[in-house]
Amino acid sequence: MEISGIITAIVIGIVIGLLGRLALPGRQHIGILWTILVGIVAALVGTAIAGAFGVADTKGIDWIELVIQIALAAVGVAGVEQLKGRR
Repeated sequence: MEISGIITAIVIGIVIGLLGRLALPGRQHIGILWTILVGIVAALVGTAIAGAFGVADTKGIDWIELVIQIALAAVGVAGVEQLKGRR
């Protein structure tokens, strides 16, 4: 992966993390940095999953890949909130 790909993953990860957080009802008690980290991981893992299913490269916007990434981010934000809530 080149540096431009890493920067793109970070930017997309920020957006995905915020969308994943918005997908959850109520208020989440985690910081923005955790949201961004979860979003970056969700973007990378979601791209890998979409690639495995053959839906990563389509004409136009890759809606299926985007939905997978947002769903993973929502699960990740909920998981981090659960882990931080136990402390």
